[in-house]
Amino acid sequence: MDRRRYLQSIAAAGTTASVAGCLGVLTESGAEGTVLGPPEQDLSEAAHPSYGDEMPEFTVPDPITGEDISTTDFEEERTILWTSFYTNCPDGVCPALILRLRRAQEVAVEGGYGDAAAFLAHTFDPERDTADVLREYARQQGVNLDADNWHFLRPESYEAGQELLEEQFGLVIEKRPAEDLENLEYQFPHYGLILLVNERGIVERAYPNGASVDVEIVENDFQQVVTG
Repeated sequence: MDRRRYLQSIAAAGTTASVAGCLGVLTESGAEGTVLGPPEQDLSEAAHPSYGDEMPEFTVPDPITGEDISTTDFEEERTILWTSFYTNCPDGVCPALILRLRRAQEVAVEGGYGDAAAFLAHTFDPERDTADVLREYARQQGVNLDADNWHFLRPESYEAGQELLEEQFGLVIEKRPAEDLENLEYQFPHYGLILLVNERGIVERAYPNGASVDVEIVENDFQQVVTG
C-alpha cells in the first residue's frame, strides 16, 4: 500500500514531510540501532516515519528562546519526543498530545535525566501561535519551560511549515474555514502523531493516534529508551 494513502486512511488530516529511510533489516529482536523491540502494529507502510526509520532532519525556530532548533543538535545526546499541534485546536486532540509529552518531561525530571531528553512541540499555525501565545499555552498545559528541554517549534510561515511537514514527515495539513466555531477564522483537521526517537536519531515508536494512546505506554517506552 502507498504510504501516503495508508496515513490518510487512519486520520482525517495532517501536517507535512518526506518519508524517512529504514536503517536496516527488521528481526525478531528489533531494528538495527534501536532499544525497543518491534511494535505490535506494523506501520512500515505509513507515510510518516516509523520504527527503525531515521528521524527527519530539520531546523525550526523556537520563538520563546530565540534559538534555531535542529534535530541534529540532539544526536548522540538526547532522546526526542516530537509532535505537531496548534493552540486553537477545538477538539481536545492537541492538549492530549501535549499532555503525553509533558508527562514524559515529568518522568525525565523525576528520574534525573532531564538533560538526556528533548521535547519538541511543532505548531503548524505560526500565524496565531506567537511566542506570547505559546508561553501562555505552556502555562495552561503545565509545561516546564525552565527545564531547558522543551521547545515549541514555530516555522517562519504557514507555507514553510506545510512544506516541511509534508516533505519530511509525510503529513498533509490543510487550513479550513471554521464555519461552525465561534471566534475561530480557520482550523486544521490533523493526525495527532507522536514520535519517540533515540539519541542515534532512530525512531523507536510512532504513535499515529497519539492523543488516545495510553499515557503510561508513552512514559514507559520513553523511559526505556532514554535510560537504555
